[in-house]
Amino acid sequence: MCNKFRISFIFTFMLCTAAALAVPKPHVISFGKWTPGYVGTAETKALELKVRALYVDTRLKEYTTGTPHEVTDRLFVVRRVFRLNDTLPSETGAASRWQWQRGGWLLVDRVTGRVTQLNLPEFDTFYSTPSWYRDYIAYCGVSDDGKKLFAIVAQLGRRKPILKKPLGEPDGDDTPDSECPAPAWQRQPTRVTFEPDDTQKLTFSVRGHAVDVVNDKDEEDEEGAE
Repeated sequence: MCNKFRISFIFTFMLCTAAALAVPKPHVISFGKWTPGYVGTAETKALELKVRALYVDTRLKEYTTGTPHEVTDRLFVVRRVFRLNDTLPSETGAASRWQWQRGGWLLVDRVTGRVTQLNLPEFDTFYSTPSWYRDYIAYCGVSDDGKKLFAIVAQLGRRKPILKKPLGEPDGDDTPDSECPAPAWQRQPTRVTFEPDDTQKLTFSVRGHAVDVVNDKDEEDEEGAE
């Protein structure tokens, strides 16, 4: 009888231990203190930014800037920054020069602790000024050759943008975020408006994975319905 009880106790203990080991360990996502920095091609046109470290379980994963955007209660995105060695070959004997540079965006999963770099189409880390809403991001993208400007709306989890509208040619200014302001979002109905310059104002209606152009007639019909 005692042997049966002992075997039953050991078996129950093993099951409880296995169940405890199967529960995923929670990860701690935290940020460090803010540090001042600058990004730009010249001191007179540099953009001031604040940098802070991103930690997962006290381990340094990346450096970031700006306010994170909460996508869900589990996922958030944040802008990545990194230090680039700006030392010339002729300056090998001198102290190294380092510059902060803005990168793309990181997707952080609070449950798994995974940090993933997002691949955003036509996103220019120097010129593009993004605007997030839900799991959508809108920005003015620049082609690889720097000769074309696009209105871009991308959605997390999709490889191709749900909107890619030509806007002409970039201005070619060497100031950060100079191509166009951050697009403006609207709720109910979900819309996003691009204003790359004083002569263009384009509004698009976002429905799931599709985007439609909103013209002046659509605006008049809605105002009349009100």
